[in-house]
Amino acid sequence: FAVLLGFYSNVFSLIPRRQTEKSQSSAAHGLCSFGQILLYGPHPHDLLACAVTHLPRRVDVLVMTPWFAPVVWDGTFDSALLDVQFRNTTIGLTVFAIKKYVVFLRLFLETAEKYFMVGHKVIYYVFTDRPADVPQIALQDGRQVVVLHVGNYRRWQDISMHRMEMISNFSRRRFLREVDYLVCLYVDMKFSDHVGVEILAPLFGTLHPGFYAADRQSFTYERRPLSRAYIPRDEGDFYYAGGFFGGSVPEVYRLTTACHQAMTADQAQGIEAVWHDESHLNRYLLSHKPSKVLSPEYLWDEQMLQRPPLLRKLRYVAVPMNHTEIRSR
Repeated sequence: FAVLLGFYSNVFSLIPRRQTEKSQSSAAHGLCSFGQILLYGPHPHDLLACAVTHLPRRVDVLVMTPWFAPVVWDGTFDSALLDVQFRNTTIGLTVFAIKKYVVFLRLFLETAEKYFMVGHKVIYYVFTDRPADVPQIALQDGRQVVVLHVGNYRRWQDISMHRMEMISNFSRRRFLREVDYLVCLYVDMKFSDHVGVEILAPLFGTLHPGFYAADRQSFTYERRPLSRAYIPRDEGDFYYAGGFFGGSVPEVYRLTTACHQAMTADQAQGIEAVWHDESHLNRYLLSHKPSKVLSPEYLWDEQMLQRPPLLRKLRYVAVPMNHTEIRSR
């Protein structure tokens, strides 16, 4: 992750996008205005109501997409209210600790227990080729670690791309029966502040911190028309990070299945997308708009990027590491 940010940081410019002050009177169409939040029921697609909040509006950042999906920043949600709405929800977290990446698991899990979905039922699904090296950590009530033994691949790019295939397969085989939502994360990270049910929606993606305010011409989409990940230069909404996405299990199953099929088709043509599974994720989210978008608070690298004033919280941050050493073992 840090290597990617090192490339992206030279185009990073945190200039808040212009946002309208006019409230959208769209509750009758199932949408909430800027002073309200969406309340989902026990089933991911059940929209219960638009609830008025007393939170001060953020006028320094983009808080809603052009298709009226909320963009989640500190100060735009009421944790106490949302915790009640999601009190009977079980969240699955997928993380891949292949080869030497298993060394990041302890810090990842320990900080997750401190900050991730506190008070809610969580299943950590750890995909690894080294199950004996998965650390034992103390867990809160109602939470568990499930180790899924998988093979490894010679190149880190192959591991990254096969992540979509494995999430798809296990979604069909067990996740659909065990959890309501899936959150798919990178392992070489740590939680550093609250990450709760405010992120949950049928389908969500996270703004890549290197491209939050960049023009779409600067996005490093796959530009070769022969690839299934291809996005023309005059198209694109945001550049989404591959290290933090998710949604309801059926939606994540559809996303990961589509990305895996697209990568398989590319492979048959001798093509590998420029940023591998992240390129295909961006192609999918362009065609299937996420119902919620997470701000760069939810994925950041303090070593590569200077923290701007609009980032009140850093919730999930990269862990410094030697990528060459880790990926070669």
